[in-house]
Amino acid sequence: MRRPSTRARIVVAVAAVPVLLIALQIVASRNGFEGPLHSLWSDYAGTPKSVSVPWAGLALALVGLSWRRRCWAVGIALGIDVVFAIARLLLGGSLTIGNGAVITLTGLALVARFRWEGTARRNALHAAALGALLILATKVGDVWLHVTVMAGPNVLDRYVLLADHAFGQPSWVLGQAVDALGPAVFAVLHWVYIELPVAAMVVAAWQLRRVASTGIWPSHYLVRTFLVLGLVGPVVYVLFPVVGPMFAFGPDGHGLQVGDYWPRIVPPVDHHPGLLGFDTVTPRNCMPSMHTAWATTVFLHSRRAADGSPAPRWLRWGGAFWLAATLTATLGFGYHYGADLLAGAVLCLTVESALRAPERGWDRARLRVVAGGLALLAALLLCYRYLAVWMAEYSVPAGVLVLGVVAAYFWLFYATWFARTPAAQPAEAAEPAARQA
Repeated sequence: MRRPSTRARIVVAVAAVPVLLIALQIVASRNGFEGPLHSLWSDYAGTPKSVSVPWAGLALALVGLSWRRRCWAVGIALGIDVVFAIARLLLGGSLTIGNGAVITLTGLALVARFRWEGTARRNALHAAALGALLILATKVGDVWLHVTVMAGPNVLDRYVLLADHAFGQPSWVLGQAVDALGPAVFAVLHWVYIELPVAAMVVAAWQLRRVASTGIWPSHYLVRTFLVLGLVGPVVYVLFPVVGPMFAFGPDGHGLQVGDYWPRIVPPVDHHPGLLGFDTVTPRNCMPSMHTAWATTVFLHSRRAADGSPAPRWLRWGGAFWLAATLTATLGFGYHYGADLLAGAVLCLTVESALRAPERGWDRARLRVVAGGLALLAALLLCYRYLAVWMAEYSVPAGVLVLGVVAAYFWLFYATWFARTPAAQPAEAAEPAARQA
């Protein structure tokens, strides 16, 4: 049987995007919340929901342009943003930007499609597609948060709280630490937490920095893992709904919380946990921690270049800082339990292993690390749900066992992909594979 051509797969993928957006918009309209098409219209002609995401998308699109065209694109985007900002202020709106980036990204794709030719056209369209996908992924993610609420009224926080006894209740520990460190530390952590797309854009731009001059795309780079995680991870939200400590056990539970415990007091051990009915507002988006998964992706891709050579020191330190600060924020703000972070990290390494070094094929090593990650993620979820009481009562052996298995999987990932730096491919051998990717 003939496999569909690359062109046919691209056409199908492009056609699927508007179908998905329209379907999600219908779901949103019928249930009374903002859909992706409405949000996109706000980016073009209204008040953008985010400042950083449109500009991160445009920055990704710029990697496919020459420096001269980059300067023109940035200048046009800034000019449009200034005009929109002034008009919005005169009409009594808020001071924000983002319209210029989205409009310029769209114009760039149209100009490349109909006016440019050859490598310049191909690179520009490829990069513009990456930028557009980053923006559209956030729109789809916003709708999916509402879907997690629509999926059912009950959450599993009581079980995850018990399981977290095996990990020392890190959300309570870091919650108190963040409070003690004061508003300056809180502000830095909050900025890092909400600006994760900016970190991803910086790493991706560094990985793709030579695309415009060489016309060669790396076979694997951060954006691929980032987008696949955004598709796969949120499915678990519906299967394992959790709202987080500050909602289920803290002040933001809208009267449905178990009590006002977080972050001062760890709730007593409940030997008969059950489902917790919750509101129709709070997303069930804790398990797994996607912030952990994405920040781990940023960390991994800030280590080395596509050819295996070390990344510059500033990028390695930046990736490590972003991971550490994101983990601190997810726990210290009461958004996640420690159990969520373990699941998010395992999910990240599993997806990364499925996508990394595609030229290597699905050999035994890749199958082992991907299958092991899927099995471990399923085992973690089952333990959190059905062995939570045991994990709370025997916290030390449970913690040693779970953390030991997770650490062993981390070592397996490192041994598979990082222990031996693959020899750099000769340029003439690497070029066909890179072009095909």
